[in-house]
Amino acid sequence: MMNPQILLARRPQGAPVPEDFRLVETPLPDPGQGEVLVRHRFLSLDPYQRGRMDDAKSYAAPVAVGGVMECQAVGQVAASSDARFREGDWVLGGFGWQGFSVRPAQSLIPIDPQEAPPSTALGVLGMPGLTAWVGLEDIGEPKPGETLVVSAASGAVGQVVGQLGKIRGARVVGIAGGAEKCAFVKDVLGLHAAIDHRGDLDAQLDAACPDGIDVYWENVGGAVQAAVFPRFRDFGRMVMCGMIAQYNTAAGADAKGAMAGPNLGPVVRKRLRIQGFIVSDSGWKRYGRFRTEMLGHIKAGRVQWREDVAKGLANAPAAFIGMLEGRNFGKQIVALD
Repeated sequence: MMNPQILLARRPQGAPVPEDFRLVETPLPDPGQGEVLVRHRFLSLDPYQRGRMDDAKSYAAPVAVGGVMECQAVGQVAASSDARFREGDWVLGGFGWQGFSVRPAQSLIPIDPQEAPPSTALGVLGMPGLTAWVGLEDIGEPKPGETLVVSAASGAVGQVVGQLGKIRGARVVGIAGGAEKCAFVKDVLGLHAAIDHRGDLDAQLDAACPDGIDVYWENVGGAVQAAVFPRFRDFGRMVMCGMIAQYNTAAGADAKGAMAGPNLGPVVRKRLRIQGFIVSDSGWKRYGRFRTEMLGHIKAGRVQWREDVAKGLANAPAAFIGMLEGRNFGKQIVALD
């Protein structure tokens, strides 16, 4: 058997295009002592991977040109040289855009497919869900009766943020793109209000948040951030998770090259807290507690989720490009044969 892989063919100039990727086949790797051969079943596509395509200083090293595109994945053990895993076991780990990989057994997280569908370990029960949980626990801290606004509310992280905020007693307003996504935010996720960012943001925010905003979960940046910022109440908190509207442009600039962002003067007067975070700093140490809590919410019907599934490794680049353009609906994953 051969191992299909998607490589980074070149570094993107602006938005990624299909020519930035290359599909190849390599010999199937063999596991050494203490290692496991994993057959990938589901790959996770996430906005942070766009940053890995650039040769720029960040919290993690970039993907090398000619290297396998990185991602988390769920798979099944195909062969094991470690007593902790047997053939057929389901595992979560960082496997990359490929069909198979050899990983140290100690780096794998076992998952139980009887608890929830395996693909959820890449979304509501995986890194996006953990990101939402950690950001609200450590920074957002929504309190009963407060107003929480979350951008990209129908996406992988946003849908969990909104529902956890509601569980914690906050009044939650979700921002999404288009009538279908807004209906999902309101009717399926059960948020208190949904705002379509393609419409009049100012008017919609005034109607949905008449008393202002206490917590804002930032996934988008750009015009959405600029509209939300003036509506912060005193002692408001902004959880800086992502800025997907600006990932394909120069740092801090919008699509036209102009510096983007709100006037930060009110930060002092309103005593605002603005904090970014990386879930890998401390989140995975708490994964067990997070998963137990989330499984309880799922079984009780308090948490719903949606996945956008592309089929086949060859379609990963197109799905990734579409996700960065907002064409996905829910957590973007790739299902492999």
